[in-house]
Amino acid sequence: MIPPPITGALRGATRCWRQRSVLNTALQLETLAFRTVCSRSTFAPGPVTAMEEILTRVVMPLPTYETREKSPPPPESNSVEFMHFYRSLEKEEKSQLLTKLSRDFGVDHNGVSELSGKLCVTQQRDLATILQVEDRLRYSLTPRYKQLLNHISRVEGGVKFLVDLRADILEIISSKENDSPHIRDLNGTLKSLLSEWFSVGLLHLERITWQSPCETLQKISQYEAVHPVRNWTDIKRRVGPYRRCYAFTHATMPGEPLVVLHVALTENISDNIQSIVREFVTLDAKEDVNKVNTAVFYSISSTQAGLQGVELGNVLIKRVVRELQSEFPHMSQFSSLSPIPGFSSWLLGLLSQHRREGCTDLLTDPEWKEVAEVTNTSSTSALDALRRLIGSGEWTRSERLVQVLEAPLMRLCAWYLYGEKRRGYALNPVANFHLQNGATMWRLNWHADTSPRGVANSCGIMVNYRYFLQDTLSNSAAYMQNRTIPATEQVLSLISQYKNSKL
Repeated sequence: MIPPPITGALRGATRCWRQRSVLNTALQLETLAFRTVCSRSTFAPGPVTAMEEILTRVVMPLPTYETREKSPPPPESNSVEFMHFYRSLEKEEKSQLLTKLSRDFGVDHNGVSELSGKLCVTQQRDLATILQVEDRLRYSLTPRYKQLLNHISRVEGGVKFLVDLRADILEIISSKENDSPHIRDLNGTLKSLLSEWFSVGLLHLERITWQSPCETLQKISQYEAVHPVRNWTDIKRRVGPYRRCYAFTHATMPGEPLVVLHVALTENISDNIQSIVREFVTLDAKEDVNKVNTAVFYSISSTQAGLQGVELGNVLIKRVVRELQSEFPHMSQFSSLSPIPGFSSWLLGLLSQHRREGCTDLLTDPEWKEVAEVTNTSSTSALDALRRLIGSGEWTRSERLVQVLEAPLMRLCAWYLYGEKRRGYALNPVANFHLQNGATMWRLNWHADTSPRGVANSCGIMVNYRYFLQDTLSNSAAYMQNRTIPATEQVLSLISQYKNSKL
């Protein structure tokens, strides 16, 4: 016979288990119902949709100017509810929700117009009155949804949610799915907030080593956008002897690298990527300080699409330079070994344009003759043959073609980097990045990336942007203000050859 105390305990445990089971079932049904409402009621007919109802509830009215610092914050559940609701939507529904949010919960334009009129009237009054009206006008320009974004940032996982939210907005804008002024204003507001939250003082510089958490190493491998990591041995080498890997992290996104920089420690400035990512010293080798005179930045990858336009990469390079100078006081050379994305596609477009216009000035007559001989075509068909070879990458299989095309492709690439502009700045995004940082366009390298990706993107050419530390500030200012590109004799000589070939 079971003693009464034990029987009572068993009955209590059974009741507890049953209650917990009922509670879990209720929670599951509630979650299912919520998802059903989110997915089915979003487009339901009637005066109020699920989207409108939740936005009206979670986007609070902007407090009056007088009560702006006294109004209590909305409950945290509002932010959590909005985050759950948004995540439950399909891509098209997210776009619709963001459109409603930006259009219906933005700036009170009537109030702004009224205050603008008052500001004009008060220009003849005392300075204190003018400043107060200006402050009121500034406050009235705050979109209602900005409060919601601020409150979301304060809940757990909220900042990461907003980073991903902006990535969705950027995708909507770039796809032309919605290019309205309202959605662009929402993007600008969110970018401004993220720039504040991810300012330099709030970022943590972390060196990634083989002893770093496995999850971090895996993310570093996945995020590598320039030279893909092949396996675990590959990543071990990239964080091993004569290599450094650094990342910026943020307290609100623990374990999530924001931007990653890979560095090779060498004696001289590298002129090809194969010597860095394919030819390694042994994994257990000990670094010889005397062999380290140069830091080559060979890969920098931003990991969060939602942080596009938030300056992280240039700050990371400057912080890493200081870190390396502290570790190697004698280090004297800092340079990138950069890819040239877009060169091949630009070149193919240029060849197509010259074909339509009947021009043949991209190559000299002797060069066209050699191309015709190697490809076994007539001089009139050499341009079409070259276009096919560049598009397929097959020219790299012919040693003679590699020799024949070196001179014309190098000068064309130099012009692409130096002469092709967008709004006065370098068209190539990697060039624009390093030139904004104050680097010098130092050297173009032939046959520097022989991987299929390197050949397809830039005909295998890479470029060194060298950082002369004493000149970076003046170089950056000259580029940003006057669009001046600092370049070496090698680069300028190639550009002059390009111009001469077109005369």
